[in-house]
Amino acid sequence: MVRISHDHYLSFCQFLEQQCGIVLGDNRQYLVSSRLGPLLARQKIDSLDALLQQLKLAGNGQLRSQVIEAMTTNETQFFRDSYPFEAMKRVLFPEFQRARGGHVRVWSAGCSSGQEAYSVIMAAQEYNADGGYISVQVVGTDISQTMIQEATAGRYTMSALSRGLDQQRLKRFFVPIDAQTWQVREDIRSRVSFRQHNLLDSYALLGRFDLILCRNVLIYFSQASRQDILRRLAKTLNPGGYLILGSSESVSRQVDCFELVRTFYGVVYRLR
Repeated sequence: MVRISHDHYLSFCQFLEQQCGIVLGDNRQYLVSSRLGPLLARQKIDSLDALLQQLKLAGNGQLRSQVIEAMTTNETQFFRDSYPFEAMKRVLFPEFQRARGGHVRVWSAGCSSGQEAYSVIMAAQEYNADGGYISVQVVGTDISQTMIQEATAGRYTMSALSRGLDQQRLKRFFVPIDAQTWQVREDIRSRVSFRQHNLLDSYALLGRFDLILCRNVLIYFSQASRQDILRRLAKTLNPGGYLILGSSESVSRQVDCFELVRTFYGVVYRLR
């Protein structure tokens, strides 16, 4: 176990919020200890205080990235919660087909190992198979370089695929690599690009989007950071664009850039 005093814990919380926006809250020392323990053992650092001193030194960007990566939650699955993808196929894609000729650019923010980004393309292919026309390009971003590398490879074990995917989708959208590993088909992977990105940084180089998925990400940020991120997300949307948040998240009352739209399949937010 990593030795953590109250003062050092508070200092680490401040470092983490400044670097990536994650707010730990009170009395989460055990979480910090369990997540940083393996990293500190490899680095032969014996306390949180010693880690904080190392992080202050110039040229320790790699260690800083490793710490942030260790503290980041990477929980995801294909077609997670299902309703956003049904809303796309039944409500958003038909609207985009009418209003934009079917050409759509999507941002999967906090994409983890890529399942959400690939699910968007799969949903678009299912929509087209039912007689629609939609051409989707997806940009997936995550703060973790390790997650971006995994997402780009598009290779998943059967244990990961069994969460959210039925056999029909598995056979339709994946090719087997070996007995326990399948890869997303190349024609799907070619429509998704992944890049490392911190939601606290500028969005200027990402371009503009018709749809943004930022699901189960904002819950880790402070209220001030959430409001700032939502306002900046709004600025990256094309007129009439949409934002989809996690089922336990909502647009703050202090942010008036979006209007809530209730669909049969769940809530989405449209740019005002």
